[in-house]
Amino acid sequence: MRADLSLIQDWIAPGSRVLDLGCGDGSFLAHLKLTKNIRDCGLEIDQEHIRQCLDAGVNVIEQNMDMGLSNFESASFDTVVLAQTLQALHKPDVIVDEMLRVGKNCILTFPNFAY
Repeated sequence: MRADLSLIQDWIAPGSRVLDLGCGDGSFLAHLKLTKNIRDCGLEIDQEHIRQCLDAGVNVIEQNMDMGLSNFESASFDTVVLAQTLQALHKPDVIVDEMLRVGKNCILTFPNFAY
């Protein structure tokens, strides 16, 4: 598991509702389902990653985050995670505002390209 995800998992309460934006292959959500019994939802745009999520039993929605999160109600998740994805978005300010709207807690990580 990536170092940032290893830290993040400790911040997520058992049984909570977690939205992972840019969830990749779904392995992080699958791990949280197994270890913390979370209710999961992932957003992903890459078809191969979506297939991997489905194979892993992860609930995934194909969605471009630059279009916002209008399909989710306010405060519908306990935790929203955006890990290592912010730099790939065209409208990062919009997605951060949307994360704060749909999640009670928001976790954001980004790569340090200098090191």
